[in-house]
Amino acid sequence: MSDLPLHELQAFAAVAHHASFRKAALGLGVTPSALSHTVKGLETRLGVRLLNRTTRAVSATEAGLHLLARLRPALDEIAVALDDLNLHRETPIGTLRLNAPKAAAQSVLPPLVSRFLSLHPQMQVEVVSNDALVDIVAEGFDAGVRFGESLQQDMVAHPIGPAQHFVVVAAPAYLARCGRPQHPHDLANHNCIRVRFPSGAHFRWEFAQGGHRVHVDVPGTLSTDDFQLMHRCAEQGVGLAYAYAWQVQERINNGQLVTVLDDWMPPAEHFYLYHPSRRLVKAGLREWLNLLKDDGECRG
Repeated sequence: MSDLPLHELQAFAAVAHHASFRKAALGLGVTPSALSHTVKGLETRLGVRLLNRTTRAVSATEAGLHLLARLRPALDEIAVALDDLNLHRETPIGTLRLNAPKAAAQSVLPPLVSRFLSLHPQMQVEVVSNDALVDIVAEGFDAGVRFGESLQQDMVAHPIGPAQHFVVVAAPAYLARCGRPQHPHDLANHNCIRVRFPSGAHFRWEFAQGGHRVHVDVPGTLSTDDFQLMHRCAEQGVGLAYAYAWQVQERINNGQLVTVLDDWMPPAEHFYLYHPSRRLVKAGLREWLNLLKDDGECRG
């Protein structure tokens, strides 16, 4: 069996890891049908069923799990060995996969991606914007971007981009109709536009004053995961909104929105670029971190 093609083993490992032919095919850049054919060919060669398949799910068999446990370290070492060839090139080649929340993808990443690609034209950058808490290792990302409070302790993290300020805003007409809150607890008597995470949980509005932090599960008749909808509805007088300052600054400047509870807003926070460890860092990620250090964006 020493002549088994490496791509068949990689195909099986990808499907077993994702428990999905569709997700694995997307990551490998092939069609699900071609991937299924490859895995079936491997099973035929080995004479062992590696995957259980139903119309709704894919899972590794006991034999498949055993093979995957032995394969994974070897495949990781091969991937790193091939990537280390970039050390002998003037320009690294490959794909850098990043996961980031929508706000980070819109604010801190664009100038960095632009500079990175101009310096490394043979690299590709794939950014997946998702406000869910994603396991970047399980999903095959090289690094992610999150606020510090959301990071796992075993991650290496570097502050990235400018500090993020938050504001609570409302339309002047709404404040004239419903009054201006003076304390976070006053929000219980207001209509608030709530942000819903992909998990289904609502964001609890965060406030701080004199070292005292308050988290408020605000009431409201509108919930959304779309910031633009939230801002537009706040502008239309639907209710109060908790927003990134840079996203609503123009509306504040032209008087469409007014800030409230300014004395209660928490200190500005940085996004963090994070990755699993300092060892086995792919060449593309090393170059990205070097770019951040050179620009003074990375202070970790």
